[in-house]
Amino acid sequence: MPRLPSRTVRLRLTLLYSGLFLVSGSVLLVATYLIFRANSGVDLIVPNGSHATPEALRQVEEMYARSVARNSHRLHEDLIQSGIAFGVMAVVSVVLGWLVAGRVLRPLRAMTATTRQISERNLDERLALSGPSDELKDLADTIDGLLARLQKHVAEQQRFAANASHELRTPLSLTQALLDVARKDRNRDNGELVDRLHEVNTRAIDLTEALLLLSRAGQRSFALEQVDLSLMAEEATETLLPLAEKHRVTIETSGDAAPTLGSEALLLQLTTNLVNNAIVHNLPEDGSVWVTTKVQPHGVVLSVENSGDELTPQLVSTLVEPFQRGTQRIHTDHAGVGLGLAIVRSITQAHDGTLILTPRPAGGLSVTVQLPYAPMHTGTPRSDKTARTDGVPASDRQRGRP
Repeated sequence: MPRLPSRTVRLRLTLLYSGLFLVSGSVLLVATYLIFRANSGVDLIVPNGSHATPEALRQVEEMYARSVARNSHRLHEDLIQSGIAFGVMAVVSVVLGWLVAGRVLRPLRAMTATTRQISERNLDERLALSGPSDELKDLADTIDGLLARLQKHVAEQQRFAANASHELRTPLSLTQALLDVARKDRNRDNGELVDRLHEVNTRAIDLTEALLLLSRAGQRSFALEQVDLSLMAEEATETLLPLAEKHRVTIETSGDAAPTLGSEALLLQLTTNLVNNAIVHNLPEDGSVWVTTKVQPHGVVLSVENSGDELTPQLVSTLVEPFQRGTQRIHTDHAGVGLGLAIVRSITQAHDGTLILTPRPAGGLSVTVQLPYAPMHTGTPRSDKTARTDGVPASDRQRGRP
C-alpha cells in the first residue's frame, strides 16, 4: 500500500491555498459562463407583410435553429476550454502553494534545526533570527529569552550543587579525621572528641535542614493563610533576643500591622533569617538592628537594617547566592551555613514577592521584602500575641542590650 505523505504544516498550507483557489475559480467560471450565456443568445427575425410566405418562414426557422446550435456548440467548447485552463491553473496553484508555504516556513525550519542542536552543553547558543519584525521573529526572540533564563537557572543549579557538595563534605571530612585520631590514640580522653563530633554533626544537620527548607520553599507546596508580618517580626525578635544580648546588639522593632497571604512557618523562617543575619553580620559591639513593617499602596513591606562594615553594591548583589557570606565580621558561634539569604529569596519568590538588598551609607545592610497585601478578615479572632503588642507604641518596642 502506498504511504500517504505526513500532514505537515507545509502540506496543510498548500492544501489551504489550493482549496481557496479551486473554490474561488469555480465560482468565477460558473458566473462567467452564466453571464456569457445570457448575453449571447440568437434573435429570431420573422418577415411580415406580403413577403411572409410559408417558405420564407421555414427558411427563417432553419436559420434560427442552425444559429442556436452553433451558439450552443461554441458555449460548450468555451466551457471545455475554460475547464481545461482551470485544471491547469489548479495544478499550478498547488505547485505555487507548495513553494510559497516552503518559503514562509523556511525560518521555522531553521529555528527547529538550531533548537535540536542546543543541549545542556551549549545553552549559550541562540536562534538570533534576522528579518522583519513579524510573528516568527517574535517566536524566535521568545525562545531566545527562554534559553537565557534556562541557562541562568542551570548555572545556578550547578553552582548550588557544587557548593552544597563542598559544604557537606567538610563536616564529613572533619568527622573522619576526628575518628582516625581517636582510633590511633586509644588512651586519649574521649570527652573532647565527643564535643567536637557533636559540633560537627550539628552543623551537618543544620545544613541538611536548610537545604530541605530551600527545596520546599521553591516548590510552593504550602497552604495559604492569613499572616501578619508585624507579628512575625515580634516573634523572631523575641526568639533571637538572647543572641542579640550576648553580642551587645540592640534590636528595635516598629511599624503597623502588615497582613499578607502565605505560609506562616515559611514567613517566620524568612523573618528569623533576616534578623539572625543582621545580628551575626554586625559590629563587634554596640551594633544595631532595625526591624520595621508597613503597608504601602503596592503591598506590605518588611524591612531589616543593621549596622556593620561598609559593603559594595557588587558584593551585596551576590549575597543571595547560596553559601555566600558578605563580611568577615561573623560571630563564629553562630555563623550559620551560608543559606540564610538564599532561603529568604526562595521564600519571597514563592510568595510572589520582591527582595531588595542595598548597602547602607553608614555601613551594614538594608534588606526589604515586599509581599502582596491581603486585608485581615473582620471576623478573625486576634491571638494573645496580637493583644499584647497592640497596646505598646511602635517606638517603645525595643529589644537587645539595655
